[in-house]
Amino acid sequence: MGEPAMTRGKATGKATGKPARQLLFSEALRQQKHPSAEDPPPLPCANMADDMQGATMDRILQEISVASRKLEDMDNAMVALTVEKRSMRLDIAGFQSQISGLNQRVATVETQVASWTDRDLELSHLRSKLTDLEDRSRRNNVRLLRFPEGVEGADIFSYLRDILPKLTDITFDPPSGVSKGAQAGP
Repeated sequence: MGEPAMTRGKATGKATGKPARQLLFSEALRQQKHPSAEDPPPLPCANMADDMQGATMDRILQEISVASRKLEDMDNAMVALTVEKRSMRLDIAGFQSQISGLNQRVATVETQVASWTDRDLELSHLRSKLTDLEDRSRRNNVRLLRFPEGVEGADIFSYLRDILPKLTDITFDPPSGVSKGAQAGP
């Protein structure tokens, strides 16, 4: 009895590449065609257990095959993610260099704007001076500087008539036909 079980065990090996169920069926057919006198027929319980074991092995092989396909898919997905990650790193490096260039340009512009602000202040000051000079030239006014406040007293014309010839070494002749009293003004 021990020998047929061994034969069956060898027949269900993986060397043939056939599923265990097919091997059991083909072995049962062989035994029916050529019954051996020395081997008694196997018990029905033993065949059922072998059939159940073969079915279980088939299910396990199918599950392993499905798991293998899933692992391959996951491996392919990981490869794609790795490629995408590398691409993103290159993109980020490119963005960093662009940002660095933009920072340099902004720093240059800020420096120029700061100098423009100083120039604007200077320009504003020069405009006010120009306006003052233009206004004074239109009025034909004379501006006397460095005279203390209130030195002229009550009569500014007589003070200027006395002080200007001393300061400029120029004598002023009164206009002809005008008396000294008329020059003083109304």
